[in-house]
Amino acid sequence: QVQLVESGGGLVQAGGSLRLSCTTSGIIFRTNNMGWYRQGPGDQRDMVASITITGRSNYADSVKGRFTISRDNAKNSVYLQMNSLKPEDTGVYYCTYDRRTWGRGTQVTVSS
Repeated sequence: QVQLVESGGGLVQAGGSLRLSCTTSGIIFRTNNMGWYRQGPGDQRDMVASITITGRSNYADSVKGRFTISRDNAKNSVYLQMNSLKPEDTGVYYCTYDRRTWGRGTQVTVSS
């Protein structure tokens, strides 16, 4: 059974930082590209960052220079370091490997 468990969210002031973690089970992690998605209130779920099996990363324009995605194949985990957070970064953050399987997400709230 595939499981994706996101953690690390919280309430932070604008300009602050958070580090999100996603631990997976039931998949061969090292053979999967991974991505972080964000869903704001009333919004669709959009890609924030992705990382390939070789470690190549890609970012939404809105987070370039502020967010960093990384992975640890030994821990079957993917991370999202978020710096210089803005109120518009508020939302529920999800990780995925196939854009069909999702965890429960972790809430990030950035206050102004």
